[in-house]
Amino acid sequence: MCGRFVSTTPPEAIARMVKAVNPVPNVAPSWNIAPSQQAMAVRRHPKTGERHLDLLAWGFVPHWADNPNTERKPINARAETVATSPMFRAAFAHNRCLVPADAYYEWQAAPDGKQPYAFGRQDGAPMMLAGLWDVWQGEGRARLRSFTLITTSANEIARPIHDRMPVIVEAESWPLWLGDEEGEPGALLRPAGDEVLKAWPVSRRVNSPANNDARLLDGK
Repeated sequence: MCGRFVSTTPPEAIARMVKAVNPVPNVAPSWNIAPSQQAMAVRRHPKTGERHLDLLAWGFVPHWADNPNTERKPINARAETVATSPMFRAAFAHNRCLVPADAYYEWQAAPDGKQPYAFGRQDGAPMMLAGLWDVWQGEGRARLRSFTLITTSANEIARPIHDRMPVIVEAESWPLWLGDEEGEPGALLRPAGDEVLKAWPVSRRVNSPANNDARLLDGK
């Protein structure tokens, strides 16, 4: 699974990168984004087709849910079943998004407890993680915009740490994933190439979401 990630690239830079047209969201950098927190996501506006950069809550709540306070809010969706799962199939068909991340964390079992590792691109650019979004609105209640990240089997870099990794969408595939182009988005649900990522051990301070500073990415 993918349960924590880093988002420190300024929203203005992300907006330029993806050619988003809406006002840039006001969001501070975070080195330890945890479930239920808000994060940036790139979405295709269903009416205009324009790209928007918005803040969504991490933990998927489908539009048909009865009550978001009691519903399960999955933070990950499995690539192998996302197109057919009752929870995700409508969003996979219509509401795909990209979630910018400068790194993500996974934990490896060790004799003295789990050791966290960070994964980032070797070229230093932000990753664009494949996600799904939806909007829930109950009668007389504010809208809840939420997302989940799609995971797939790990590549050779990630496998020694964890058997799953988030799907990373490369720039040339953004139009297909977001729905700007016709095609089969399921073909993108594969592990990143072994040359894309690097991994390094980091401080166990990342275990607590209360810790949120650049030193989390320092070697252990």
